[in-house]
Amino acid sequence: MTHTQMPASRSPLPPFEEAEGLGAQDAEFVGDLVAVLEKHGNLNRFGLCLLHDHFPLADDEILVETSEPETRTLHTRVEKADGTRHTKPSQWRFLPHGDGERRPELEKGPYQVVQLCTPLDLCPGRDRDGDR
Repeated sequence: MTHTQMPASRSPLPPFEEAEGLGAQDAEFVGDLVAVLEKHGNLNRFGLCLLHDHFPLADDEILVETSEPETRTLHTRVEKADGTRHTKPSQWRFLPHGDGERRPELEKGPYQVVQLCTPLDLCPGRDRDGDR
């Protein structure tokens, strides 16, 4: 699923201050998830992130992640999904699929791209050709 194939609307996420992180009650869930990742050879490829909102995004917007290796910083900003040059999804959100109904947002897979990134040539401080 690419950023242009995102569902038309997103269900709301809690604000960061209210989002509940992992706790002792999640031990069985995390154990099951680790087993599935290991079974499919993805233990060192995927992990977990806390889904939350800091601000609303329009349906045609996407978060974009860039990095500055020299300063060891990450930057996240909002861009128009159909206008960004960032093309590599780096975070996904699972979509519910247990209701048995055909849902258009699930035709390309049971997930939604949440954030994009790209090779270093588009990071802050670099020109479009990758030169400093």
